[in-house]
Amino acid sequence: MIVTKKHLARRTVIRGMGAVLALPLLDGMVPALTATRLTAANPVKRFGAVYTGMGMNMPLYTQDGTGPLQITPILEPVSGFKDRMTVIRGLGMKNADTSSGGTGQHSRIGACWLTGLRPKKTEGTDLQAGVSMDQILAEQLGQETQLKSLELAIETPGLLGSCEFGYTCAYTSTLAWTTPSTPLPMEVNPRLVFERLFGAGDSTDSRARLAQNARNRSILDAVTEDMSALEKKVGTGDLAKLTEYMDSVRDVERRIQRAEEQADVELPVVEKPMGIPPTFEEHAKLLFDLLALAYQTDLTRVATFMMVRELSLRTYPEIGVADPHHPLSHHQNNPEQIAKLGKLNVFHMSLFNHFLERMASTPDGDGSLLDHSLILYGSGMSDSNLHLPRSVPTIVVGGKEFGLKGGQHIRVDDMTNTQEVGIAGELGTDVPLCNLQATLIDRMGGKVEQFGDSTGRVNLLPL
Repeated sequence: MIVTKKHLARRTVIRGMGAVLALPLLDGMVPALTATRLTAANPVKRFGAVYTGMGMNMPLYTQDGTGPLQITPILEPVSGFKDRMTVIRGLGMKNADTSSGGTGQHSRIGACWLTGLRPKKTEGTDLQAGVSMDQILAEQLGQETQLKSLELAIETPGLLGSCEFGYTCAYTSTLAWTTPSTPLPMEVNPRLVFERLFGAGDSTDSRARLAQNARNRSILDAVTEDMSALEKKVGTGDLAKLTEYMDSVRDVERRIQRAEEQADVELPVVEKPMGIPPTFEEHAKLLFDLLALAYQTDLTRVATFMMVRELSLRTYPEIGVADPHHPLSHHQNNPEQIAKLGKLNVFHMSLFNHFLERMASTPDGDGSLLDHSLILYGSGMSDSNLHLPRSVPTIVVGGKEFGLKGGQHIRVDDMTNTQEVGIAGELGTDVPLCNLQATLIDRMGGKVEQFGDSTGRVNLLPL
């Protein structure tokens, strides 16, 4: 950044195409000798996980061996980010495997992807999975932001009821688990995402946010008083529930306090979305845009986005695929069906590219948002016809400061790129996906000795 003596108003906006947008932070908006904070040597680090359920057309996605990354048909939409992208082959999820029998394949896979642990079979409220990697990072990185994390999805049946052979819908409706028994709901409505980020106002204007913070503070004070009186009247069991509830209230209080501290920070002027867009493409792009905006405004540094949930019956008429996704994933090796599945995979990758372009084009300190972010993209199975949680599609995109070489395809199941042995038995020599996730936690500055079923770390910088 070049520090000048000229100064533009931070609220300078441009108008066009029916929208009002704030200009990016320009050198001229920073008074002379005050740019130190914006050029700090340690920029904010951000993490995101994007999930597409029900596998991929693997022949159109993968390549053999460790070496320079080849742009396959499914990777073509993100070819512009080849130098920032590492594709890893040979990672598996032993605790999601059902090859030896059992049911609930999609439920196990969905719950296992970010936790590494086998979920308990139940249709009730006695859920059991594991703490997800995003929430481990949220606990360590979320103290400086209003929201510890942000959870987004295109569709979700909710956290209650049974969705698959005795497994609760919670296992296929979220990626994020803050405790082994506490799944976090994922929001599908862009309007509600906006309100969570910026309050109930119609835009990100600072005056609306200040008024909303004042209302939230008044409500919180009233709740705290009522809870103090109630705690004196309940038994031991209810008191434990109230204590857990008050922990949530205190987290809201922390967020309000953080919002008040950031009240003078100018945000890009964005109008509140009306609701859920009519097409999948518009819906996904809008949620990706809101996620990028949340990163840009430092409202959160950790996020998950379930772009395609397990068991989804969505059709894609906008790209000429009328078959529901889940039945299509059971292609029975029919070439026509496999080709349609590949078409879906390419479409989803093109939407991920929209997000990467938005991140790469948004200035952040001495680089862009993407320069200072680590994004995990993948699925919990490879061959969807067999529900196979082996050699699962896994892509890592991020800035070089995270130690990523980029432009690499790394095959870890040959034992040459991992610090520990792979899983024996059900998954042959597949290395635990959790080995990579523990590595990413390390790269984000987190602290964890072991994560899920990890046995070591993955070498992301092959010689």
